[in-house]
Amino acid sequence: MSTAAVITIAIGAVVVLGAISFLTLARRSDVRGAGALSGEAVKRDTTRRNEAKKQGRIAAEEAATRTAADAEAEGVEARTPSKELVSVGAEDNSLVPWTPPDPEAIGVSRRQFFNRATVTLMSAGIGAFAAAAFVGFLWPSGTGGFGGAVGVGKLGAIKAGIKQGGGFFYVPEAKSWITAYPAEALPAAETIYPENVLVAMRQGIVVLSQKCPHLGCRVPECKTSQWFECQCHGSQYNRVGEKKGGPAPRGMDRFPATISPTEDVTIDTGTTVTGPAIGVNTTGQEAEGPHCTGGDEH
Repeated sequence: MSTAAVITIAIGAVVVLGAISFLTLARRSDVRGAGALSGEAVKRDTTRRNEAKKQGRIAAEEAATRTAADAEAEGVEARTPSKELVSVGAEDNSLVPWTPPDPEAIGVSRRQFFNRATVTLMSAGIGAFAAAAFVGFLWPSGTGGFGGAVGVGKLGAIKAGIKQGGGFFYVPEAKSWITAYPAEALPAAETIYPENVLVAMRQGIVVLSQKCPHLGCRVPECKTSQWFECQCHGSQYNRVGEKKGGPAPRGMDRFPATISPTEDVTIDTGTTVTGPAIGVNTTGQEAEGPHCTGGDEH
């Protein structure tokens, strides 16, 4: 399973778990706060109803025994304001000092606080995980793949692969071609190529980028001419990537390679060395057969 698939599955699992937790908390809050009464509240409500019924019966009995004179006296008393009411009315005109509200009364409840904190922390965690996975997926690792150091095997096995491939050995992990470099051409190469490229050339190989310097097409080998010949616009290069024809502005670009004491070859695909200028031909190799392209500029 690829790294991208693992990251996608992990993000999906975290999102699903977060959604389940959020829905569970919300449901608990709704059920407990949507009008459900405790046993104590029900008991108090029943007691109030019984007392109200009892007081109603007493009032009905008293009303039955009242006389007309009693009713008239109560009416006169109700229509006559008392001294206490006048005094209270006068005091109502005065300003009442402002008392600040209780912060605990207007703040969120404990349940609301924990619900919001849980959702916030979970959202932040999912966001951070997703961002880290996204950056890690896109950022070049620097090792273990194209854009970094790529191990391609033993030097002897590579030379055998070049011979078996008719002069060309392709490494897909490094997006590179490896071909043989003749020892007799080294004196000329020493005056042109940088040291990081000469390391492999002194061991008899040269590592070339598969991209055409013209417009970036993948350059294939031509078995008949023993050159590299681009199928897109006809650029041609000899077997060590030096330009021979077509619209390309230079020879094929190179990747440095290191060879350990145990002859393990490692290509540095994170460093691209610009190909040699037009006219460089250190090996003097000419076409050894028919071309695969016409070499015309388009």
